[in-house]
Amino acid sequence: MVVQSQAAPADRPPRLRVADLDVAHLAKFAGEALLEVTYRQLLDEGYTGLRHAHGYVFQHLVDDQGPTASELAARLGVSQQAACKRVHELVGLGYVTLGVGAGDARRREVRLTPRGRAAVDRAREVRAVLEAEVVGRLGPAVVDTVRAALVEVIEVFGDDEAIAGRRVPEVT
Repeated sequence: MVVQSQAAPADRPPRLRVADLDVAHLAKFAGEALLEVTYRQLLDEGYTGLRHAHGYVFQHLVDDQGPTASELAARLGVSQQAACKRVHELVGLGYVTLGVGAGDARRREVRLTPRGRAAVDRAREVRAVLEAEVVGRLGPAVVDTVRAALVEVIEVFGDDEAIAGRRVPEVT
């Protein structure tokens, strides 16, 4: 009988305990896990091609102001070329459209299509269901405490004004 060792193979680092991670990584990984479930649900429902990076564009289109690709680049903190690439990806997927601005035929405004608006709305619904699951598992008092703690961390170390103004730059 061959007994297998419980040690990690030499080509992999030893496993770590999630509970031993620092708060920054725990918050990051928890948020990423919830977003991944959201994107998978959207994909399963036919909202194909969406990536996390597209959410940074959507945050500037939900108010229907119709920024140009140049304005998006400035808001996203990326090059105009990168913003144009992202916009053209979303146009090709049917989530946004490029249209002529009112009063200036040279102005090419980026706007959500009905499919893009539906994707945003559905993502919000999925996240609400996920949050309800978390509340059901942990209880409302714990979730309220976690939410308050995360808001406090953002206010101290983050940029709550950028978040409130939907000006969160894409993190690469």
